[in-house]
This record gives sequence, structure tokens and C-alpha cells, in this order.
Amino acid sequence: MKKIVAVLAVAVLVVSMASLVFAAGMSMEKGTIKSVDAKAGTVVFCAEGTNKDTTLKAEKGVDLSKVKAGDKVEVSVEKDMLKHMMVAPAAKPRPAVGC
Repeated sequence: MKKIVAVLAVAVLVVSMASLVFAAGMSMEKGTIKSVDAKAGTVVFCAEGTNKDTTLKAEKGVDLSKVKAGDKVEVSVEKDMLKHMMVAPAAKPRPAVGC
């Protein structure tokens, strides 16, 4: 019984360490697309809360035709490589409160 518990504990430790290593290299960020260059396969992206524009090279599977300058997006980035991009849903207007 002790051997089984030890093996399970080691397995959980290995899986958790592998996920940390994977997560350390990739980040998810929200922000705004400043420009798109479909020919070069790049976008200029500004993360929320910053004034810094970053040029990201899009991976082959990323469809740049779905975004344009000014779009709010959520991106997965790994070492200035755009891995995944999703256009953020439009904010719903809040109903008026009060009299």
C-alpha cells in the first residue's frame, strides 16, 4: 500500500512540474492590435495597462485576416511569437440604475 501511495505522489509531482515548465514559456495577454501586416505575418500589439507596442511574428496557424487595427484581443505569446489570438467579445452595455 505504501508503494502505491509513493508512486502516485511521484506521478503527481512530475505532472505538476511539467505544467509549470510549460506555463513559464507562454503567456496569455489582453490588449489592442495597433497594426497588422499579413504579408510579413506580423502584428503590432499593445498589452492592457502598458504604453509599450510589441511586434509579434504570427505562427503559421494564426489567421491574421480576422483582426484589424483597433481590435481588442487576447493572445498567447511565447518569446515574441504569436501562438494564438482571439478577438475579445464586445462589452455589453450596463443597464441604467436609479430613477
